[in-house]
Amino acid sequence: MGDIAFVACSGCAAGKKRFEGNVHSCAEAVSSGFLRGECKSGCVGLGSCIQVCKQGAMSLQDGKVVIDRDKCNGCGDCAADGVCPQKLIRMIPEEATNFIPCSSTEEDEETVRATCGYGCIACGECTRACPQGAVSITDNHAVIDYDLCVGCSACTVRCKKKIIVDTLHDLRILKDKVAFVRCSGGNRASEKFRELGITDCETAAKADAKSLGLCKAGCCGQGSCTAVCRYNAISIINGTAYVDPEKCVGCRDCTYACPKGLITMVPYKGQKLVPCMSDEETAEKAKVCDSACIGCEDCVRNCPNGAIYMKDRHAVIDHTLCENCTMCQYVCRNNVIKELSVPEYIYRQREALRSEEGGKQE
Repeated sequence: MGDIAFVACSGCAAGKKRFEGNVHSCAEAVSSGFLRGECKSGCVGLGSCIQVCKQGAMSLQDGKVVIDRDKCNGCGDCAADGVCPQKLIRMIPEEATNFIPCSSTEEDEETVRATCGYGCIACGECTRACPQGAVSITDNHAVIDYDLCVGCSACTVRCKKKIIVDTLHDLRILKDKVAFVRCSGGNRASEKFRELGITDCETAAKADAKSLGLCKAGCCGQGSCTAVCRYNAISIINGTAYVDPEKCVGCRDCTYACPKGLITMVPYKGQKLVPCMSDEETAEKAKVCDSACIGCEDCVRNCPNGAIYMKDRHAVIDHTLCENCTMCQYVCRNNVIKELSVPEYIYRQREALRSEEGGKQE
């Protein structure tokens, strides 16, 4: 087995659209500088590497440089000095199965999340999980030492942002937490904002909700969260964002995208959830929403484990105490409380993963 080329960037945040048609080479693009909010370490997508590939193994698809592994002969021309000004192309073993497609040098986690969904936040979870010590943090992003990597799934499973590519396993479903939208308020808000010509959550969140007859804590329904989700796990259903827990990988990008802070992370297990954050009086809630928590406290009084309490006039469930019984749903007057159901096969896979030393799975 020989080597093969690999592009250590999967994002489109380095000004690709801005440079397209206006700049003639990658070096020219990089030397012209980057704007605020653009990744200074990413691929600019003008294809200087493609031009030097004699095997026709490289192409530009949706702004990303894609390498055809069957055509690449490992000559290294694309990785030579002076070809990629960002030094994003590395030669790695052809038999490699784990890849980290990011070269960001940004130190601030929130800036990385806001800039690129594929950005490594240098949390170090992968380095701590790797049983071979094959992963390290270099210049604020994770790097794999292929002389040590044995191709196990530990780094893939533990990656907080789920950006590590693993061609042998699909372990995205083996996550501790998934996103949950604390609102099920329907399409009243989304329709009103569309009438006003508002098409983004940031602008909608600044509007005077009370004067518009809307819940000030509710989902705007304009899809800022859906725009950042790389796994199509979030969709707008009946005007409100909804997370498909099976598709969600727990990367938390959506939690940063919601201007109202409606999206939170919850344990991926069978449990009860309260999709409401309104702190208004009951009468005010009734004016703007048919599915709000009315603060009656029936669930609090009847929970056998004391797992439910009131906060800012809405119920909150303590997931460390909830045993997923149905009592709270049974007594809820407004049918607000929902259940997060988890497929049985998830439990079996999680148990199998735990049984392997260091998270390795054959």
